[in-house]
Amino acid sequence: MHATPPQVLAIDLGTSGMKAALVAADGTVTGWAERPVALHVLPGGGAEQDPHEWWRALGEVVAELGRAHPGHLRAITTVCTSTQGEGTIAVDARGEPLTRCISWLDMRGAGNLRRQFGGRVSYGGFSVPRIARWLRLTGGMPSATGKDPAAHMLWVRDELPEVYDRTAAFLNVLDWINLRLTGRTVATVDSILTSWVTDNRRPGEIRYAPALVAGCGIDAAKLPPIVACTEVIGTLSPAAAQHLGLPESVRVVAGAIDNTAAAIGAGTVRDNDPHLYVGTSSWIAAHVPRKKTDVVAQIASVPCALPDRYLMTALQATAGANLTWLRDKIVEYDDPLLGAGRLSRDEGSIFDAFDRIIPAVPPGANGVLYTPWLYGERAPVDDANLRAGFLNISLDTTRSDLLRAVFEGVALNTRWLTGAVDRFLGAPVTSMAITGGGALSDSWCQIFADVLGIEIRRDARPLAVNARGAGWIGAVGAGMIAFADLPDLVRTDRVFTPKDAHHEVYDQVFDVYKSVHRHLAPIYRRLNG
Repeated sequence: MHATPPQVLAIDLGTSGMKAALVAADGTVTGWAERPVALHVLPGGGAEQDPHEWWRALGEVVAELGRAHPGHLRAITTVCTSTQGEGTIAVDARGEPLTRCISWLDMRGAGNLRRQFGGRVSYGGFSVPRIARWLRLTGGMPSATGKDPAAHMLWVRDELPEVYDRTAAFLNVLDWINLRLTGRTVATVDSILTSWVTDNRRPGEIRYAPALVAGCGIDAAKLPPIVACTEVIGTLSPAAAQHLGLPESVRVVAGAIDNTAAAIGAGTVRDNDPHLYVGTSSWIAAHVPRKKTDVVAQIASVPCALPDRYLMTALQATAGANLTWLRDKIVEYDDPLLGAGRLSRDEGSIFDAFDRIIPAVPPGANGVLYTPWLYGERAPVDDANLRAGFLNISLDTTRSDLLRAVFEGVALNTRWLTGAVDRFLGAPVTSMAITGGGALSDSWCQIFADVLGIEIRRDARPLAVNARGAGWIGAVGAGMIAFADLPDLVRTDRVFTPKDAHHEVYDQVFDVYKSVHRHLAPIYRRLNG
């Protein structure tokens, strides 16, 4: 009998739930457990989650893993975490949350952001000199939508002054999990990014920029120390060890936010090798050698897990969220789609039900067009006012047409994004790895290939990409493996190639899609601005 190799407990905390897996250095994922966590959507653009619920869920998923794989649990030497990004938790001197986490979907701080960073000469509500400084030092700038920590912290300062006064540190989601694991307050080079206070000009030396900190409106003492994603930040605290049922000797590697971890988990560590992640939101990301920013398309290369590289990330605000909306808000109580289960399950997935319906509808969805902007958009346009919609519905339109139109709408938006990515990378993308829950759908993978006109390579275990990424970051931090080893360890399930006839149809539909945005953006601004 072979001894179980050392295992990394890979924690994967997304918007929809807490997951955990056991990952070996070769990328083998053993075991998988998850628990849903609630998202509280509030009036005025608020969106929050309860950190205590995350911690309870973590204890439950690790216990479930232990019951199913006791030998692998005993082989854990390292813990490493991947989380949703751009959340904000104000903690007191004991590390206790003073509020629920302000989610990456929360837009309540947009006005606070404009008041802090406006000026006589401004663009998009921000002082032009400030914009120039942000771009020069960080490579990016706060989102005018208010959906990142720069705005969240100001909202707490202005709207919850008693909480602000008691705040010892503002932490991103990853940082709070690490605090609970080790008792140590730190931020990683990627978790601190969207506070927009760091000098990112040298990828191996990310540090606070005094001028940005001085102007951010937040006390410098409330910003945590910065560490590399692969740094061993300590061992499990006694309380965490007891909660997880693990020895206190287990090391904790700092880890990364989700898009950073997915780029590692997808194995796309070579320069300009992109992956498409399709989850609640989606993104295209690729590691690149230089810091660069496309201000118009809202794409930048930013600090990441690779110590000598940056990660280009182009974010689409809602992807799988459109299907969740269909399931939860449109189908009837007795609809068979409801029995298809959650989006994230391997078997009995809602994608199984969709995959039986989608192929019966021709490309172009019988003329129905869908725009997937349920919660505004981030790239290639940063516009919180955009909203989703069906166009060209007739008396002949069926629900199947609407379903296919939703899948196509997300893919058309991705094609819009890909044009900006091609320009950023300096060459057209001809092949792309696809991962995340959306990759479970054969139909969607084929639609992406047909709409984009490129080869789509599907991850063999797309749901595990963040956990595998956290596992590999942990394994690198613990000295078990090197990042350069990863491309040879990637396992591809299937390659989808574009069908010429379908691509021709989508060429025409895409022209209409861009025209729809051009004409509707001013209307959405009047309705929602």
